[in-house]
Amino acid sequence: MELLVLIVFVIGYLGITLEHAIKIDKLIPALLMMAVAWAVIALGIDGAQSWFDPHTSSLISLEGIQHEDRMHLMESTMLHHFGKTAEILIFLMGAMAIVEMIEFFDGFSTIKSMIKTKKKITLLWIVSILGFFLSSIIDNLTATIVLITILRKVISDQQLRMWYAGFIIIAANAGGAWTPIGDVTTTMLWMAKKVSTVQLIEYLIIPSLLCTLIPLIIASFLPIFKGEIDAIETTNERSNKYGSFMFYSGLILIICVPVFKTLTHLPPYVGMMLSLSIFAIMAEYISNRKITFTDPGGNDNVHTQGGPTMKALSKIEMPSVLFFLGILMTVASMESLGMIFNFGEQVKATIDLNVFIPMLGVASAIIDNVPLVAASIGMFSEFPVDDHTWHFIAYAAGTGGSMLIIGSAAGVVAMGMEKISFFWYLKNITLLALLGYTGGIVSFLLLT
Repeated sequence: MELLVLIVFVIGYLGITLEHAIKIDKLIPALLMMAVAWAVIALGIDGAQSWFDPHTSSLISLEGIQHEDRMHLMESTMLHHFGKTAEILIFLMGAMAIVEMIEFFDGFSTIKSMIKTKKKITLLWIVSILGFFLSSIIDNLTATIVLITILRKVISDQQLRMWYAGFIIIAANAGGAWTPIGDVTTTMLWMAKKVSTVQLIEYLIIPSLLCTLIPLIIASFLPIFKGEIDAIETTNERSNKYGSFMFYSGLILIICVPVFKTLTHLPPYVGMMLSLSIFAIMAEYISNRKITFTDPGGNDNVHTQGGPTMKALSKIEMPSVLFFLGILMTVASMESLGMIFNFGEQVKATIDLNVFIPMLGVASAIIDNVPLVAASIGMFSEFPVDDHTWHFIAYAAGTGGSMLIIGSAAGVVAMGMEKISFFWYLKNITLLALLGYTGGIVSFLLLT
């Protein structure tokens, strides 16, 4: 049964990685392999010899346990994993909604006003630093979209924009690694109580910063960034007078989520829902719309069409949410059979973790970092909160994807927006990303 579940995962993951070739969105094989994997377990549960108990993080023997009790154990385990997965997904949906409401008020045009230079290298440093810090608050995908959109208003040369996009990918991925709200993987570790906010920032801010600075310093000597850009849009006009206010308010409310968790010890998604509701009240008030879901006659047909809250919720990337559901629940199926636990034991017995984790980061350039981190949580479940292993995993998984353009969500979206080819990125950006990644690893090991 374990082999069959593994085959299902491998075939499903091939479908995910080859989505552009087979013309099928990656969420479809993700959901399909989740359903098939759990169906295989349900049909073969009587043949299982052991089961991984997520509550005690240990393998338990199933010898002598009857079919009904085995099914009850499986259902209880599924409910546990679905609950933990739902926490992550609700958190992400709240963050997505806030970002979409900022966009509703054209808030991201505030960033455009920060760019007032014609020098190529100065512009590179500005957008990279903006990407680093912006992605630490929202996420690397959104930060990449925002900055490339702004670059299109500043730089007319598409070839030059490709270079800038490459550095934005590096900066955005590095920026997302050092805060619990900057990347899906760090959010997973944070919500699994493997890292705390203060310790994560303390140990990863310098490695993540070096991961960005090393490529930038090298870029300062590249011919492509010499001189000035041909034209730059100098107007600071914004289509919405509340843009800046909503931009900064949204960022502050997202930053308050870790503070709320620290004060109340409630799950992070509760704090995100609080921030979302406060921001929605502000958005609805500013747009002069009533906060109601029914018309005066009581008919549930109004739904505040066109309002910022409803528009934001309608634009949430549900395909991404469902993709994460499929991936995380598939990994949970393999964890439940003890496959990930046993693999982790073999790794710890044969490979030094200071070697294995950088390899995991390199693998994240090829394989999506979400299942890698999900598997790592199962493999090293005995390590306590804020063990340096978790911080190292957060850095490696968050920044390793920059080495290939298909290795991160930021890279994939930049690839589509600027028509960057795989081999162009491999030739021009990969080595720079590798040097930054390596520099961050060295600094992390020295600091810890």
